Amino acid sequence: QVQLVESGGGLVQAGGSLRLSCAAYGRTSSNYAKGWFRQAPGKERECVAAINWSGVSTVYADSVKGRFTISRDNTKNMVYLQMNSLKPEDSAVYYCAADALGVETTIQSDYDFWGRGTQVTVSS
Repeated sequence: QVQLVESGGGLVQAGGSLRLSCAAYGRTSSNYAKGWFRQAPGKERECVAAINWSGVSTVYADSVKGRFTISRDNTKNMVYLQMNSLKPEDSAVYYCAADALGVETTIQSDYDFWGRGTQVTVSS
């Protein structure tokens, strides 16, 4: 089992920045791909960014390209999401997920473990 705990969410003004962190506990997950998803009220959960096990390969949603950066530190069992130039439409609960296959993917069903989420609210 892998337990994922997100942190770093909060309230920020449009144009501001936040850095989300996801700590992994339990079975080592350094060989797992990691993803960040978000879900706004009344909307489906969507993948924001994903990173492969080594950190070499990443993928982003079109809506966040150039603004968000996913990274990981396998020595600390951490994955991060740096969010810049935030917009009100970025407001959502952000979830961290882990995929045992190790290859970055935007498909929710590919992920084996999920965190409980952290709220991000961007005011206009």
